[in-house]
Amino acid sequence: MNRTNIEWVQNPDGSQGCTCNPIKGYCPMACPYCYARRLYNRFGWDKTIRYDPSAWLGLGNLRKPSRIFVGSTMELFGDWVKDEWMEEIFGKIQEYPQHTFIFLTKCPENLHRWSPFPANAYIGVSVTNQEQYDDAVKYLKVVDATVKFLSFEPLLEYIKMEVKIASELKNAGISWVIAGLQTPYSLKTAPKLSEVYGIIEAADRASIPVFLKNNLKPLLGENLRQEMPRERRGPWRNSGWCI
Repeated sequence: MNRTNIEWVQNPDGSQGCTCNPIKGYCPMACPYCYARRLYNRFGWDKTIRYDPSAWLGLGNLRKPSRIFVGSTMELFGDWVKDEWMEEIFGKIQEYPQHTFIFLTKCPENLHRWSPFPANAYIGVSVTNQEQYDDAVKYLKVVDATVKFLSFEPLLEYIKMEVKIASELKNAGISWVIAGLQTPYSLKTAPKLSEVYGIIEAADRASIPVFLKNNLKPLLGENLRQEMPRERRGPWRNSGWCI
């Protein structure tokens, strides 16, 4: 486990949270902007996909409630991740109900297999284009999680944000939106300002908190909204997961 510079992985006290990568290896998704694959290529790391329980070391030393992004270098909901590994992961996070564990996927079609999720899990879907947005809304609608969110990062294509999208977001139970650019910043990959405002307006219409990453400053300036989700979680409830 490591402290992270990912802005939206914030602890409740405003400090930076952590990342934890219990599934190691070369992610088969092969996204062209994937920094993890570049690291594996650069340093010659073992590309074998495997479960590494040592990734959780340090979790018990976190004294304050923290947020942990699980799987920042691997697509955890892909078919290449064994069910027993995912059971280990969800069993582990149930041992630490005081912490929040954030999951982000590009395979929303597989989320239903693990629903309902533990109460201390945020479940998000990455959206870079219109097709991914449509799939994210469709599949998140049938998922039970305390916080469901969309991460528009990186924005690679115009996403049609009509007025009706606010009701779509509400109906899917989405309660947080993240937006950011592909890094490093380039005019070739940067969306138009109106496209970013379209996402913000849709979220505002649905009363959904918005977290705008710092790399949007070239478009939006210094006044970035960086809101965290409003949790509707009461006392810890057992989701039914047990090992």
